[in-house]
Amino acid sequence: MLWIKALHIVFVISWFAGLFYLPRIFVNLAMVPAGSDAERERLLLMGRKLYRFMTLLAVPALAFGLVLWLHYGIGRGPGNGWLDAKLLLVLLLIAYHGLCGRLLQRFERAQQVRGHVWFRWFNELPVLLLLAVVVLVVVKPF
Repeated sequence: MLWIKALHIVFVISWFAGLFYLPRIFVNLAMVPAGSDAERERLLLMGRKLYRFMTLLAVPALAFGLVLWLHYGIGRGPGNGWLDAKLLLVLLLIAYHGLCGRLLQRFERAQQVRGHVWFRWFNELPVLLLLAVVVLVVVKPF
């Protein structure tokens, strides 16, 4: 079980690296001046590659988490409400990941409707979700 936990943690950390960085690319894309096609294309290429890579990292992170939950029974039984809350946050993270993919597609179609300030705030959401998940897993408040 410890190997599964270790792999889960490594893949979650790796997935979060992408969740932290891709929205930063969005900030830069939102700031590209009109006519800077080479800069825009370079950022889009970086965004596409990062999104594919972070998706590949999310799959084993989620799979190892499911193994810990379903096979080893982590979080089952009374007094484990923290896991229900964590699973809700994981669903929010998956939705955030999917939203990043949709935003990237909008940038590719030049349909970006948000400014760089909005994307700066959007970039903070995974930090808050990570903080909440870590507190739930370590402190187990309920």
